[in-house]
Amino acid sequence: MSAPLYQLKAEFFKTLGHPVRIRVLELLSEREHAVAEMLPVVAVEPAHLSQQLAVLRRANLVVTRREGSTVHYALTDPRVAELLKVARAILSGVLAGQAELLADLRAASPEAGPPAPPEPRQ
Repeated sequence: MSAPLYQLKAEFFKTLGHPVRIRVLELLSEREHAVAEMLPVVAVEPAHLSQQLAVLRRANLVVTRREGSTVHYALTDPRVAELLKVARAILSGVLAGQAELLADLRAASPEAGPPAPPEPRQ
């Protein structure tokens, strides 16, 4: 008997649950990248990047292509890039709501002092 869909979804989101893997997927959302191109951007040790790429490969989220001694990575499905965009939009909304709540709390509290400058938007 196969695993229930909710269990498979949970495993999928666990795979996404690491900052390095998210950063790699964001890079690959732009275009294919060689490992050497990703290293300075992701800013982790080569062994750590290799581990995270292996997790993404096992989850079938990325594929590899060899060109001589260079290994290039690409997304297996462009919808991964869409998912990351949706997550960013959701987080932006949540954080905007929290910033508004904080501003309201500061405005309602006389001892809070001067309001903090607004956060830059992305």
